[in-house]
Amino acid sequence: MMKVHKRGRSRRRLLALLLAGVLAVSGASVLAAAAFAGQRPWRSQPAAARTGTVACGDVGASLASVPEAAQAEVDQDLADLDVQVADAYRTLSEPGSGGGEQNVMGALAEKRSTTLRKLAANAGADSGLPKDLSGLANCSIRRDLVVDASAQDYAPPARSGTADRNKGSGGGRSALGRGFVDIRSVSPNVVKPARTGPATGTFTSRCGRNENRHLNPDNVIVAPGVSNGAHHMHDYVGNLVTSAFSANGKLAAAGTTCSNGDQSAYYWPVLRLLDGADESDFKAPGGGKDRNVGRILQPAEAGITYSSPTGTKVQPMKRFLRIITGDAKALTNGPANAHASWSCTGFEDRQLADKYPVCPGGSRVVRTLTFPDCWDGKNIDSANHRSHTAFSDARGGCPKNFRAIAQLVERVTYEVPSGVRFAVDSFPEQLHNPITDHGDFVNVMNQNLLDQVASCVNEGRRCG
Repeated sequence: MMKVHKRGRSRRRLLALLLAGVLAVSGASVLAAAAFAGQRPWRSQPAAARTGTVACGDVGASLASVPEAAQAEVDQDLADLDVQVADAYRTLSEPGSGGGEQNVMGALAEKRSTTLRKLAANAGADSGLPKDLSGLANCSIRRDLVVDASAQDYAPPARSGTADRNKGSGGGRSALGRGFVDIRSVSPNVVKPARTGPATGTFTSRCGRNENRHLNPDNVIVAPGVSNGAHHMHDYVGNLVTSAFSANGKLAAAGTTCSNGDQSAYYWPVLRLLDGADESDFKAPGGGKDRNVGRILQPAEAGITYSSPTGTKVQPMKRFLRIITGDAKALTNGPANAHASWSCTGFEDRQLADKYPVCPGGSRVVRTLTFPDCWDGKNIDSANHRSHTAFSDARGGCPKNFRAIAQLVERVTYEVPSGVRFAVDSFPEQLHNPITDHGDFVNVMNQNLLDQVASCVNEGRRCG
């Protein structure tokens, strides 16, 4: 019998409890993008503001299963679809590049149709793809998802019934533009789950803040074997060799930046200053070629902590388990899988999902990436890279046949100069919206460390 990677059919949950209040606060602006065009070579883009962005169906989410032998071909097909969308967006948004909207979108649909037929053949009859692929092939232009960063007073169109939700809770204007909010204007919105169980410990891996500047635009989980599969640059801590071409054996043989010997790969999109300075990747894939421009900020801190959010006892993870959090395409996909939030030191009871915070003097920008804390207990990955893990409910309960594992939280802080814009790297058409922030984790701990994580959390100890 052919082994397949299964994709769950269960309903996708909304944000984790931490972000439930964030979306309520954010209201209509959850899907309002912040397109940062303050640098060469696209300092001013009125054409982009008129065009909007390109939104296509999430093909990966439509797959039910993929034969293991065909996984590499399917990964490449999905990567090709990403390239096609990025190319269409560039053509539409760059003045003088040629091609009207109808021609560009027609050509995109034709290319996607060809790739989708190939993908469907590779994935097989049980892939879950519809017989009529036109719904996935045809994309749309979303003008409501664009904020021109050069027009600071631009107000995105309000959605019906939600126009006033931002008042008094983070919707105030900022001198940096509508994509930014003064954190002091945001009302406290964090609701932490009650810790009713005995598992109150923590395990910390101290892995530095990427002092060795390990950067690349790959994603070994979502696009293994594909160079520039992310179309944006990642910061790495932990495993020293992580790239698209890092098989499990290579990861297991590598060194690490973590002081406790944790060889796991921890990575997230870089943050850039939009101050007019060029980074070394200004003309490179993942950088300027994918519209990620500006000076890359090295984190001031990068915290890696495992705990149980409700005190539920946890079981050890499995080596090479892969977990992702957030959605790099949340701007066009919607917020269902967004699990990142933004804040400032000293104000972390106030979290933002779809806005960047403006922090007062002496306060750092904070990104918090919260990972799923339930696992099916068998698979180290799944075809959509999500369905083998899940978030627990407010009581710490996991879905049926899932087990509780320690929850990884990555807390990354930055020193951002006052009055300077910044943006997270993203796929070109995702417009650097903060809601697209995400994190990735490949567990390469040895068995001793895997057991330590669970025992430290379960016994209420502080380890690491």
